[in-house]
Amino acid sequence: MKNGKLAKWRRPVAYLLTLALVIGIITLALVVVIPELGNTISMIVQQVPVAVKAVQKWLTDLPDSYPALAPAVAELNIDWSSLADSIVTFVQNFAAGVVCSRVVIFSVIVTAGVTFVIAFPLSIYVLFQKERLARQAKQILYAVFPEKITEKILSVAALSNQVFSSFLSGQCVEVVILGTMIFLAFSLCGIPYAGLTAALTAAFAFVPYIGALASCAIGVLLTLLAQPEKALRCLIVYQAVQFTENQFIYPHVVGSSVGLAPLWTLLAALLGGKLFGLVGIVFFIPLTAVVLQLVHEHTAQQLSEKKLDREDLIE
Repeated sequence: MKNGKLAKWRRPVAYLLTLALVIGIITLALVVVIPELGNTISMIVQQVPVAVKAVQKWLTDLPDSYPALAPAVAELNIDWSSLADSIVTFVQNFAAGVVCSRVVIFSVIVTAGVTFVIAFPLSIYVLFQKERLARQAKQILYAVFPEKITEKILSVAALSNQVFSSFLSGQCVEVVILGTMIFLAFSLCGIPYAGLTAALTAAFAFVPYIGALASCAIGVLLTLLAQPEKALRCLIVYQAVQFTENQFIYPHVVGSSVGLAPLWTLLAALLGGKLFGLVGIVFFIPLTAVVLQLVHEHTAQQLSEKKLDREDLIE
């Protein structure tokens, strides 16, 4: 009886915890990421003229240290003032058009609000009625298709549910771990923008390969503009954290749940990105895992029917 009561409350508690986590992530983005991003853009606007002058001075002094480069430096014809103004104008236009635009912010808020109002009651209904919906779907399948085909469809659906659930849950855990590691490593090493870089890293971590490169480049760029002497340290620390995460954390948290070799993971990400963009990069990995598992089962079944041993074929 006690176990029955626990099972009855398990799903509502899990749903409330998930909802609280989503709200917490949104709140964190509103409180940390957006204000920090605004401060970063203001800092970039202020630092661009200084950085341009530093580069100009470095190029001017370069022939003194390396006389062989003097002809190449002399041929450079750069309007440094115009270059600085162009960079500042680009950053300001970007901030006004993408980050600080009231129209964009209002549109995002309205869209998110409408989506939440529609999705929230729908998700509650689906969650608490999923056994009933599953029984109805099975009844329809058995009524329309032959029993053998229906069992195959249900088997593929169960495999897809297991792989996608494991992948998404493992990816969410990995994102939290990686963001925390970046924040702690940057804070301990005195690298600026630890919170912003950690948040961007966590967000971009959902996109394999490309996300890591993009977040690393943004972190190094921000450090280069704020404290140029720490840019190399930022790159080294970031890559060290990524290496540790890829070697010791990701294989256990996400890799084992999907079971894809690195080659197949890369091919799935490339094909998904080519066909459907960022969404394809993310979801083609578990989809490829499902397809390969089905191919593996079909191959094993055919070899068994033909009474062939796979190890003999390999030899």
